[in-house]
Amino acid sequence: MAGFGITDGLARGIEGVQASVSGLLFEPVLRIGVTGLSRAGKTVFITGLIANLLHRGRMPQLSAEREGRIELVHLQPQPDMTLPRFDFEGHLAALTGEVPRWPDSTRAISELRLSFRVKPAGFLAGWRGPQVIHLDIVDYPGEWLLDLSLMEKSYAEWSEETLSRINSRSQAVDFVAEARAVDGARKLDEAEAQVLAQAFTGYLHAAREAGFADCTPGRFLLPGDLAGSPVLTFAPLPQPATTARGSLWREMERRYEAYKSKVVTPFFRDHFAKLDRQVVLMDVLGALHQGPQAVADLRRVMAEVLGAFRVGRASWLTSLLGAHRVEKILFAATKADHLHHEQHPQLTAITEALLAEAKSRAAYAGAEVAAMSIASVRATVEERVEREGESLPAVRGRLLASGKQAVMYPGALPHDPLRVLNPAREGAAQWLDADFALMGFAPARMGLAPGQGLPHIRLDRAAEFLFGDRL
Repeated sequence: MAGFGITDGLARGIEGVQASVSGLLFEPVLRIGVTGLSRAGKTVFITGLIANLLHRGRMPQLSAEREGRIELVHLQPQPDMTLPRFDFEGHLAALTGEVPRWPDSTRAISELRLSFRVKPAGFLAGWRGPQVIHLDIVDYPGEWLLDLSLMEKSYAEWSEETLSRINSRSQAVDFVAEARAVDGARKLDEAEAQVLAQAFTGYLHAAREAGFADCTPGRFLLPGDLAGSPVLTFAPLPQPATTARGSLWREMERRYEAYKSKVVTPFFRDHFAKLDRQVVLMDVLGALHQGPQAVADLRRVMAEVLGAFRVGRASWLTSLLGAHRVEKILFAATKADHLHHEQHPQLTAITEALLAEAKSRAAYAGAEVAAMSIASVRATVEERVEREGESLPAVRGRLLASGKQAVMYPGALPHDPLRVLNPAREGAAQWLDADFALMGFAPARMGLAPGQGLPHIRLDRAAEFLFGDRL
């Protein structure tokens, strides 16, 4: 009986390997992670991408579509039965309803599979039939992404960095005063720990509302079923001279380490580390509107977070064994429809400059990296406005707050990105020679012609970079 068990186990293992190899060779699977920071538009990006892959009339830059090689694209049940399905239909209904609205933001991990039937290109076209290729899109909250930067930091390092970084922020005044007044060497008082954790959570919510990107730990903002648990009941504290067992400091440290091991590590292992391609969405225009400190914050956070990617091209053997590496990373500045197309090159140049450090790190390890400006769903039309005898490039759309039509000229983005980066590096409180305005636009009412997806800006170019080579 024991021998049968071992043989049966080996047989199942061989079958599993054969199935994996067969899938990779004959129906390859590409896993794309969609991530970004709060309000960058992850849900809208995925919805717009899927809608335009199912109905490809607006995708001329996707080479397989332009060459007429895509025979069919359809939705499939996702392979991971334990993950929620990305609610594409519900989000599409929100965008295309009688009164269009933006769908709710990502609050948990979800997944969706698109399957392509594609005719081969080149010399294979004459003797090989169409191939099935699966595209698994994994959506997860940007707040969880930031947690990956905690994996190599001790509680003492994280506390010191956090308190130093937020010390001058108005949103953190009350919490920082409370934290610095605490003696971490005292014996743990659970009520005191709860008060500190609640004050820190309040700061994180206020900082996110103010446009700061470094709002971590992410589960403090999206606790889910962890609400009230010890892994969400800690806060950064100044390190006391002594940290005896049973002290407030030691218990905060223990809970911080539990957060890393019980929350962050499983997410990294089970989902993040299995991605082949990655989209990093950034609200660069929002940061410009908030000012130099928000731009500096965005630049620093993205450089730190991208260190968690296992970048570089995987060999064919490691791919067969499931050891994925991120081969391509797209840095996408969203909401390009808030600008006239004349200013899109400046937005792309600023995005590239913001990510120069992180981009060079990823490229050095072998990943192919690109930056572009996109609008996943276009909400505006372009116009020109006259101001003091000058014709200025503007956009018009339906205001999110009132539903009324409005024309916006956001200001001129500089052609030289250093005019943005230098004040950010120097810690300037505001832009000295410019003011970048931003309005919140609601989705436009749209009538879609047969075969056409949602209107967008450069979503087809983004798709071509991310997976055009696999089609």
